[in-house]
Amino acid sequence: MRSLFASALALSVSSGALAGLNVLGIGGAAWAQQAPTDLISRVVVENNQRIEARTVESYLLVRPGDPFDPERIDLSLKTLFATGLFADVLIERRGNDLVVRVIENPIINRVLFEGNSAVTEEKLLEETEAEPRATLTQSRVQQDVQRILEIYRRAGRFAATVSPQYKPLPQNRVDLIFEIDEGPTTGVRSINFIGNEAFSDRRLRSEIVTRQSRWWRFFDSNDNYDPGRVEYDRDLIRQFYMNEGYADFRVTSAVAELTPDQKDFYITYTIDEGPKYNFGEIKVETQLEKLSGERLALVLPMQEGRQYRSKSIEDAIDTITFAAGTAGYANVDVVPQQRRNPDTQTVDITFAVDEGPRVYIERLDIVGNTQTLDRVIRREVRVAEGDAFNRVLLDSARSRIRGLGFFKEVEIEEEAGSTDDRTVVKVRVEEEPTGELGFSAGFSSQDDFLFSLSATQRNFRGRGQFLSARVQTTSRQQDIEFRFTEPKFQDRNLAVGADLFVTQSDFFDLAGFENSIVGAGGRILFPISESDQLGLRYNLRNDDLALDPLLTDCSTAAFFRSSLCDQQGSRITSAIGYSIAFNRTNDFIEPTRGFNLSFSQDIAGLGGDVNYIRTELRGATYYGLFPKIVASATLDLGYIEGWNNDIVRINNRFFKGGNDFRGFDVAGLGPREVQYFVETQTIALNDGETPPEFSVPQFNDDGTPRRNDAGQRLFTSAVRDANGEVQTQTRAFNALGGKAFAIGSLELSFPIPYVPDELGIDGALFAEFGTVGILEDIDRERRADDAFNAFRVDDSASLRASAGVSIFWDSPFGPVRFDFSQILAREDYDRTETFRFSTNTRF
Repeated sequence: MRSLFASALALSVSSGALAGLNVLGIGGAAWAQQAPTDLISRVVVENNQRIEARTVESYLLVRPGDPFDPERIDLSLKTLFATGLFADVLIERRGNDLVVRVIENPIINRVLFEGNSAVTEEKLLEETEAEPRATLTQSRVQQDVQRILEIYRRAGRFAATVSPQYKPLPQNRVDLIFEIDEGPTTGVRSINFIGNEAFSDRRLRSEIVTRQSRWWRFFDSNDNYDPGRVEYDRDLIRQFYMNEGYADFRVTSAVAELTPDQKDFYITYTIDEGPKYNFGEIKVETQLEKLSGERLALVLPMQEGRQYRSKSIEDAIDTITFAAGTAGYANVDVVPQQRRNPDTQTVDITFAVDEGPRVYIERLDIVGNTQTLDRVIRREVRVAEGDAFNRVLLDSARSRIRGLGFFKEVEIEEEAGSTDDRTVVKVRVEEEPTGELGFSAGFSSQDDFLFSLSATQRNFRGRGQFLSARVQTTSRQQDIEFRFTEPKFQDRNLAVGADLFVTQSDFFDLAGFENSIVGAGGRILFPISESDQLGLRYNLRNDDLALDPLLTDCSTAAFFRSSLCDQQGSRITSAIGYSIAFNRTNDFIEPTRGFNLSFSQDIAGLGGDVNYIRTELRGATYYGLFPKIVASATLDLGYIEGWNNDIVRINNRFFKGGNDFRGFDVAGLGPREVQYFVETQTIALNDGETPPEFSVPQFNDDGTPRRNDAGQRLFTSAVRDANGEVQTQTRAFNALGGKAFAIGSLELSFPIPYVPDELGIDGALFAEFGTVGILEDIDRERRADDAFNAFRVDDSASLRASAGVSIFWDSPFGPVRFDFSQILAREDYDRTETFRFSTNTRF
């Protein structure tokens, strides 16, 4: 192994060789002495191995029969060097022969990397240009060395070194080996600010991307020093101050100093805040007939006297552009003219609006989609090549593409076209993982444990298709489910899906039954507007409902015969349904304004053994109070009723709790079979004494009164407290579900103070309230009594409520959620929980 370019294989050319004439071995005077009739008799190529002589001759500017012209021969020499195929070239005259002697550059057999552990070989191969079967040249190798060093620099390893080596092989081939010494990671010891008075160093550090190196940031690379990132942070600081009213703000310097141990950097920003400004006079000037400057000024996101924010100016430009687009002006020029008034510390803004030249889309390019097919993105863009440029339609397209959920970032950019009235629209996306491998676990006050494993691909084969498989097991239920959805069936705006599912439910401890379900279904979904959808579906399933004879006595002699006894057996449900969804939010993924509403109905009885009509309504509204602080309210309503003289079986009723109602266990609220009882004791009384209330005599098998050894009569009597009161107790049995429910929720999501943003921890305060109730008459009438026991079906639709805190952690292995709940209103027989945990991870 030898150093690549210090070896005998010289890959550089001396300036003397490039001079031309002296390389020939004949001075310029000798050329001048040649007779004008001297001609090249033939061209002889020597030392060529892979490259044919005819290929070499094709690069020459002289041919047999041409005179020995020094200038043309010199140009031929330079042309051969410019091909990059040769390490050295010598042209000389031998009699009347022109001899071209070449040394070919070797061919790369393999490109290898040694010593790399922080950066994968795939990443290095992606960034470098050297590849097998390519010609090896010094310039290319040195360029690749710089590219590798840049990769390590971005990873915070400024001490990395790269040494190119080669291993000679037969037939003028080499293995190119980059020996890498990665060196230690160069971190950021501290980030300091000079000149800041309005905001603390801590606050300013939270506004930039670079982070100080700390032990808990082992998953973060932003605590490595990167000069490019420091420059980006300068702009972030400027944007922050400009949005806080400091219109004259500037960063005077950003200095990075290496620590004495040469392991980290100190970064120091020197800033000049300047005074704080408010908005002054705000005007909109336009000559467009369909637009009114006065009316536009009223809808701008800024008011005179309010704090100056540069972001408000950008939002105002978008507002004016959107308003012009809706009025029929596809292209407008909006120029904000700012005039600072240092005396009053105000900034006057005048927006000059004029119709811009009509521009057409020359080309629509999709960039960055490494997995998703182009047509999946293009079908979300409502303009095509040749259409007039329309900013409103492109902004809507960006929102729809983000709504696909396939991309981390979506940007739509414009570039100049081939002429002034042409533009190139680039949709730049950054793919994010669309496969999800999820698991979840939960704990309740009843010590129930849940484990779920699912695999989901929301962008199957890059075609936007949805495919999922889920297996879930708990102490109560086992599920197997497969789902597939084609969102654009036959490239039409029509989604078609199919489902297969098998469920084995064991709700003996909750509702006194178990149910086995096997079924399949189909779905059709199509839009009725840009943000509204109509869906149709059909499901066919078989339910086999069974009771545990040890828990539920269905004999005719039973003291309390449950209504579930009449619902056992197998039933086939054939149901058709529809749903309508309206979305008026500003963002489909993370809404901060607007509302959404959905309504659905399912009708069972078109065949099969079950007849019911189920109706559900869900709505949510969102309001952003401050950046990253969003208040939301949701309401869920549902009702199911049998028809054709059929009752609603327990497996078709609504059961709420768990994720549906935080603070209550699964099926933890709603109608339930309840036993009311009192504790009893045996008392002895003399003949003639009057027994206390809630006492019954005891009898022997032959019907005679039972007595103790003293001859006193024995009675069974209720236990009383110190005040002589009988205490009634409650024992909850089977949950029966309800034919109706109403649940509301209020939530305030926010970033947790003093927690570094890079940890990805956010919180939410919540309050939930609602009820589940209404049963069939046959269920409500079930009851049984004796002296000390009363079995009832409690159908109290009283209000339940809970409040608490949710913690969301965007952990390295996936999002994690913790719910801590406090019950505010409940019935004695409800089942509650105070903690719930769930998580999933993506791939």
